[in-house]
Amino acid sequence: MDKLAEHHSVVAIDLPGFGRSPVPEGGMPESMPETVAMIAKFFLDEGLEQPHVAGNSLGGAIALELAAAGLVSSATAFSPGGFYTEAERRRALGILSTLRANSFIPGPVMRVGLRLPTIKKWSYAPLVVQPANLTARRAYEDAMALRRGRGFRTVAKAARTYSFDGSPSVPVCVCWGMKDRIFGAHQLERARQKLPDARHELLHGCGHVPMSDDPDLVAKLILRTTGAIPPP
Repeated sequence: MDKLAEHHSVVAIDLPGFGRSPVPEGGMPESMPETVAMIAKFFLDEGLEQPHVAGNSLGGAIALELAAAGLVSSATAFSPGGFYTEAERRRALGILSTLRANSFIPGPVMRVGLRLPTIKKWSYAPLVVQPANLTARRAYEDAMALRRGRGFRTVAKAARTYSFDGSPSVPVCVCWGMKDRIFGAHQLERARQKLPDARHELLHGCGHVPMSDDPDLVAKLILRTTGAIPPP
């Protein structure tokens, strides 16, 4: 975040039903168009005109949809959803659902357990290549955030019928961790076929959440897409 802030004003949002954002009064958005409309309203309310966007996983899919809708100036998507087969979707949601179920272990027990390298590795290996790089506090807070994500089930249900089929006309970069155990790096080739005009990057040494494995590289890729720094 600090590296991005050297070049841009940075706004980090929690999606509806996740983090500090409550479930909307009318209920969770149940489709991608509803989600895009809700974020478009957020842009309007905050005076954010054609911002650059970047996102990971679900956030990556949303970033691409915002670009396809003409609402942003650029989009950088890390391991975005929407390029999986039905079998791959079921497998990914199975892993994520297990991770969320494990987050309901009593807090004090989980806090102690995540101080142990073996437990932390077992808990976070599906998401990052180097779980040891996560502090015990970070690991615990991430688990608690997953527990509190009241929008999880609605999003998981909506994923059953979602695939990305948009055609953005702004700069787009799609990045995939080579060791992504949630979606699989081979899905980058499907993204390349659907988005032939985008830049595609395979991230060595990164898993599904590359911001944790190589934050410097993630910041560099975002800034290249926004045009803040020149391409290699």
